[in-house]
Amino acid sequence: MPTNPEPRLTSRRRLLATIAAAAALPAAPLAALAQASAAAPAPTTAPSAAPLRLIVPFTPGTGIDLIARTVGPRLAERLGRPVVVDNRAGASGNIGTEAVVRARPDGNTLLVSVNTLVMNRSLYPQLPFDPVKDLVPVSLTSWGQLLLVTHPGTGWKAAPDLVRAAKDRPGRYNYASPGVGTPHHLSMELFKATAGLFLTHIPYRGTAPAVTDLLGGQVDAMFLPIHVALPHVRTGRLVALGIGSDRRHPLLPQLPTLAESRAGDVNVAMWYGVFAPPGSPPEFVARLNRELQGILALPEVRTAFETQGMDPQGSTPEEFRRVVEQDAGRWAQVIRQQGITAE
Repeated sequence: MPTNPEPRLTSRRRLLATIAAAAALPAAPLAALAQASAAAPAPTTAPSAAPLRLIVPFTPGTGIDLIARTVGPRLAERLGRPVVVDNRAGASGNIGTEAVVRARPDGNTLLVSVNTLVMNRSLYPQLPFDPVKDLVPVSLTSWGQLLLVTHPGTGWKAAPDLVRAAKDRPGRYNYASPGVGTPHHLSMELFKATAGLFLTHIPYRGTAPAVTDLLGGQVDAMFLPIHVALPHVRTGRLVALGIGSDRRHPLLPQLPTLAESRAGDVNVAMWYGVFAPPGSPPEFVARLNRELQGILALPEVRTAFETQGMDPQGSTPEEFRRVVEQDAGRWAQVIRQQGITAE
């Protein structure tokens, strides 16, 4: 008598979904992968024929990439379909962003981005799309903090030391950024404006070469995300001068905010979040939002984010929309007042 093939087919689908989801992660030990697969809950729906692509508009290894590769496998489990991370770097994030703006609203494409998105709106007024109006906010995922750092050769121990030195010798000191219009660049411009300083901007093509020259003493200061700066701060190769936030961070509880140090009223926290293409059905957005809130509440996800200096925080789509619109207005004012243009 023939056996029923349905259990075997279901098992095969579940295995394929798990394997595809694992492709979105960096390489992991096989034993750990096997354990995760065994513990994964059964998909609630049949897998889709097409994978869900999480487009990251920057290179692997960035904070946005970490978020996508942490959330992706868990989203695959909850949606019952493959989820893959697709890095589309270039043009300060505009290439990957436009790919999502132009994508069909068929539930197969999402954008994982950072507040660079709203900065680009003012820096690139000739963009063929509006990065604020032409995307559908799904949810916040987290907030990230930026540290003001220097190399030990400057002798600065705290932010007021930099402020005094820069005021005593205007134009003598410089700062690095991964490029014009990045959060690192605009955060320093805001710091300069509120502290009344003149520092020369040295833009680089990416974070790695900027950090290399900062470590070597070729540049004097820089704003860096905690997860990038912290290893160098702990080994003494960089000195943390202050944090550009409204509160201290648990990873560096002794480090004061710039406002606490009276070194400028600077809160440059970066938001991270997920967007869908324009025209995405509200029910699809609502489903994604529910699943993301559940993922962000998982202890292992919170730990993964927090160890990288990011504070996990979800939102409703409308709450996220308000954050995006308010931040767009704030950075538009900074860019206009400082006369910043993209190169």
